[in-house]
Amino acid sequence: MTATSAPPVAGPTATSAPLGDLDLPRMRRERNEKLRAEMERQGVPAALLFGGGSVQYAVGPETLAGDAARSTYLRTAALVLADDPSPHLFTPYPEGAPPELAPDHVHGPLFTESDDGVTHLAGVLRELAGGDPERLAVDDMSGPMHRLAPTVLGGSELVDAGPVLGPAKLHKTPDELECIHRAQRINELAMYDVQASIRPGLRQSDLSVVFLERIYELGCTSNGIDPIWQVMTPTLAEGPYTTNGGVAFPLCTTDRVLVEGDVIWCDTGIHYQGYASDFGRTWIVSHRPRPSARQRAAFSAWRDVVAATLAAVRPGATGADLAAAARAVVGGSTPWLGHFYLIHGVGTESAEPPMVGTDMGPDHDANLVIEPGMVLVLEPVIWDDGVAGYRAEDIVAVTNDGYVALSDYPYDPFDD
Repeated sequence: MTATSAPPVAGPTATSAPLGDLDLPRMRRERNEKLRAEMERQGVPAALLFGGGSVQYAVGPETLAGDAARSTYLRTAALVLADDPSPHLFTPYPEGAPPELAPDHVHGPLFTESDDGVTHLAGVLRELAGGDPERLAVDDMSGPMHRLAPTVLGGSELVDAGPVLGPAKLHKTPDELECIHRAQRINELAMYDVQASIRPGLRQSDLSVVFLERIYELGCTSNGIDPIWQVMTPTLAEGPYTTNGGVAFPLCTTDRVLVEGDVIWCDTGIHYQGYASDFGRTWIVSHRPRPSARQRAAFSAWRDVVAATLAAVRPGATGADLAAAARAVVGGSTPWLGHFYLIHGVGTESAEPPMVGTDMGPDHDANLVIEPGMVLVLEPVIWDDGVAGYRAEDIVAVTNDGYVALSDYPYDPFDD
């Protein structure tokens, strides 16, 4: 679907960060050590995890999640014991277990949607843990689990796994950063093909075809979110109604035909070895896209917000410092979507802590201290009612003295 009449889109620049070394067994081992250390610190001897990102972090298996109904019924799960350096994996796809995981730590899937399945789960847990764990961290529970837990898991205090997983996942190891870097590189390389193909007469879904085909050619291990190619209405009055009166984004991709002058906000995320990327840019549908003066001004304001925010990124700074830097550029207003954030993290989830500018409020931002190993996805938005405005996302990793960029895609056609 390459549009021969479209101008070429530049590839990765000469300043692109080179791909580094990656040792997956080392990454899994170091993650396990961090997680068990946090469990020990919080007095949690066992963690039973069902969430995809949680299981990926705890064990690192390949999973078959294309069939949502099957993956819900046949649960892939992880059991982490604070006194056992090897986690247990429950999966319908044992071939996807990490090669270093001992065979006696790989088990069949759990059935948590039936009473018998939950009773069986409790017996397995008791056998592997050597009795009822005093405290059991859980990140997700089915209806039968909620109902039967007081009976079949009555010997354990159930606690939220979030406070255990969160601190462990917050600071990425070099191998984790490399996985995110590789995921982002694959995502961006695919986007060069997508942007070059855009022209009036294509459908939104045609762009998904180009993207999905290319990411697997480039070595992605799964697609994280359905690609979003949202055509933005120039004004809020023309757009879909929202309860908060703000910009409606994101909306699902459809077979809508693109026309000359459409402004597209795109958002994609793929996974590499369990780690997510996050890509966002604003494009204009045209054989020769030429942003108007107001559209360029919106982009310029967006770029200034990002530059000011990044200038504040250093160990010891707070989320409030970053939010204040972003607001100062635009006279104290909030340059991001109210139902989103200025910054979110990325890892085994496409959006995870740290988060800045959320509805958790200013106290949360003030208490968030930026530290080395954190990954920040900056996604401010500049809305100009009448021309839609500009939105994009950039990713950086916090270092000992600042940050390093993990994304490297141009801002065509806004940045000459």
